[in-house]
Amino acid sequence: MSWTIQPILTGWIHGYKGHFLTHGRGVTEKIDIPSLAWLLRGPGGPILVDTGMCESGRASKCHYPGSRQEPGQPIDEALAAAGVPPADVGLIILTHLHWDHCHNLHKFPAARVVVQRREWDFARDPLPPYYRSYEHPILGLEPPFAHLRPELVEDEARITEGVSVFPTPGHSPGHQSVRVETAAGPYIVAGDAVMCYENLAGDPAHHLPFIMLGRYMNLEEAWRSLERIKATGAAVLPGHEAAVLANPRYP
Repeated sequence: MSWTIQPILTGWIHGYKGHFLTHGRGVTEKIDIPSLAWLLRGPGGPILVDTGMCESGRASKCHYPGSRQEPGQPIDEALAAAGVPPADVGLIILTHLHWDHCHNLHKFPAARVVVQRREWDFARDPLPPYYRSYEHPILGLEPPFAHLRPELVEDEARITEGVSVFPTPGHSPGHQSVRVETAAGPYIVAGDAVMCYENLAGDPAHHLPFIMLGRYMNLEEAWRSLERIKATGAAVLPGHEAAVLANPRYP
C-alpha cells in the first residue's frame, strides 16, 4: 500500500533563523518560517500529520511578533482547497503539542488523534520555560489540546498499513516522526526533529554530520534523533523547510 504526501502551509512564523532552525547560524537573520502540516492520501486515508498554527492575532501577540496566517492558510481552508473536507479526515497524527503544530483540533471532532504518551504528559504540566510553547492556562490561554482525548502510543507504533510512528525526542520530550511508505520508497515526515534541510547537511569541515536545531529541549536526545532519522535511509521532509513547498506532493 503506497501513500502520497502533500505539504500544507498554515502560516508564517517571524523570527531569527538561528533561534528556530540552525543553532549558531543565522542568529541575526530574521526570516519568515513556514508552519507546515501534511496531508497523506492513500487507500486508508486521508490522514493529517499536524494541524498547523493559529490565526495571526494570537500568533503575533502570544508567540512571535510579525507571525501571520493569511487567507486560505487555516488548515480547514487549505484542506478544502485540496479537495478534502475536514469531516473526511478520520485520523490525525501529532508530531508534538507545540502551539504551531496542533491548533484547530476542534475543527476535526470525529478524528482519532495520535500522540506519544510522554509528550501528552509533559504538555499538560510543562516546565515554566515551556508555558508559551504549550499555551499553558497560567498565561490566560486555553491550549488547543485542552479538550482532546488522544490515542496515546509509546515508542514505535504501526498506525495503519504503510504509516507508522517512532519517537524522535529532543526538540520536545515526546516528539515523534512519521514513516510513510510511498511508491518511491519510504519518506519520513520529521516534524521538528529536523527543522530544515541544513540540519542534515552538517558541517564536514568541523566534523559535524548535523547542524543542531535552533530550538531543542535536550541536546543529546535531539542529536540521537537526527542520527536515527538519517539511519533510516528514507527521504526526509523537515518541519519548517520552505523548500518543500516547491513540490505540490511527494513523491
